[in-house]
This record gives sequence, C-alpha cells and structure tokens, in this order.
Amino acid sequence: MKKNKKIILVLVAVVVLFFVGKYVYDMHINHNFETITEGKVYKSGVIPPDEIADYVNKYHIKSIVDLRFPGTADLVNNPELPSELVAEKEAVGKIPGVNYFNNGSDQVPNAQNLDRFFKIMDNPDNYPVLIHCYHGVGRAEMYSALYRIEYENFSNEDARHAVRPIIKWGAFDDGTPKGEYLKAYQSRKQQAEQKP
Repeated sequence: MKKNKKIILVLVAVVVLFFVGKYVYDMHINHNFETITEGKVYKSGVIPPDEIADYVNKYHIKSIVDLRFPGTADLVNNPELPSELVAEKEAVGKIPGVNYFNNGSDQVPNAQNLDRFFKIMDNPDNYPVLIHCYHGVGRAEMYSALYRIEYENFSNEDARHAVRPIIKWGAFDDGTPKGEYLKAYQSRKQQAEQKP
C-alpha cells in the first residue's frame, strides 16, 4: 500500500512540474507565442525589443498589432508603461519591411478598436500579422477569435473555444464579459445582411 502511495505521489509531482514548466516556458521564454493560422496570424504576449527581430524573421511577420496602452489602471496585471511601447515601436522601426500598429484596447473592444483592427487585417500586404497584448492571454486571444470569425468563417462558439479552454472561472467562460461579448458578436457580414 505504501508503495502505491509513493507511485501516485511521484506521478502527481511529475504532472505538476510539467504544467509549471509549461507555464514558465510559455510566459517567460516563449512569451505565450501561438500560431493562430500558419503563415498568416500569430498571437503573443510582450516580446522584449531585443527578441522581436528573431520572431519576425522566423515567422516572416510583416505587421505587429500591439493592443497595449498606458493608463489601464491595472498596474499589477497589465503594467503598460509608455517607455515599453516606445521601445517596441523603435525596435520594430529598425526591421526593414515591418509595420507597427498600436491599437490600444480594453479587454472588450470598442467600435473604434474594431475599425482599426479590420483596416489592418483587410490589407493583404500586412500579412503575416502578430497580434499581441501584455500577457497574450486576454486581448490578443480576443482579437484572434474575432479574426477567426471575420476571416476564417468560424462560428462564435468555435472561435471562443479555440482561444482558450472554456473552464469554470475562465476569462472566456459563460457569464464573463469576454465570453458574453464573443457569444453575442455579429460579424460584418451578418451586420450587412441585416441591413434593409
């Protein structure tokens, strides 16, 4: 019996270490970088200015959409400082042929954010695109879901489930502002069809 308990404890420890290691890798080494659509759209958290060129070269990125803006009043979860945004813009400016777009957004986009985002994404010359926010798990995933709805004909539910596993108390779960926004979102095509 003691041997079985030891085996179970070791297995639990291995699983915990795996997930902790993945979290550390994603957050601090990989910057939550993820492929949304191979060769077209990627999403991430903040990539340090001295590492941006590596990602641009590896994934042939032509445009970076930065969803951060200073003054979010959330200095714990999103400490977005003007100096960091300027440093990124300057780093991108040194990479030939790469566009930098700042589309500072709250967790749930407003109409102005959507207009700017779609103007960027409607231009085929801007692809491949990297969409990023501070952590890469909130706004970047929101806009990735909107991209999938608008440009890849995902249903709202499929796009919502594709960004993050829907779990109780998750950011995109039923009843959360982001989850409800994506559930109710009407694509531009749907809006056009409803006009008389």
